[in-house]
Amino acid sequence: MVNYKTLLFATDFSEGAEKAVDHARTLAVLTGARLHLLHIITELSDKRRKRVPADVIDTFIREVTKHAHEDMQSFCDRHFADTQAQGFELTHQVIVGTGYEDIIDEASRIQADLIIMGTHGRTGIEKVLVGSTAERVVRNSITPVLTVRT
Repeated sequence: MVNYKTLLFATDFSEGAEKAVDHARTLAVLTGARLHLLHIITELSDKRRKRVPADVIDTFIREVTKHAHEDMQSFCDRHFADTQAQGFELTHQVIVGTGYEDIIDEASRIQADLIIMGTHGRTGIEKVLVGSTAERVVRNSITPVLTVRT
């Protein structure tokens, strides 16, 4: 039997994350594991950065980060208001990064036993063109991944 001590829930605050969060909370309640929420603000590529003055980029990133922290707090308030009563610890973090690699790195850093994330359920050409963060995490992570299709 697997003994979950730390769960990582990666969220982009999308509809998929809203549906997947119930699975993360249920696992935390049933196992008593710490649940760590992670949101990644995707950095601008070097190609895009070259066209914009550094001070504008810094201001933009600060503003986006501020709003992401507010979104995280709102997400926690909606889904985890009664965490202490349910017997598990909740932590959360917002970072600026590049995407799937940061999810994998954070899982390693916190020694997560399981990564939980929603998928967007893209198919066909949209899946080929846009790609999938969840798919990349599944393919590259040594930590087991639970995906919830929406």
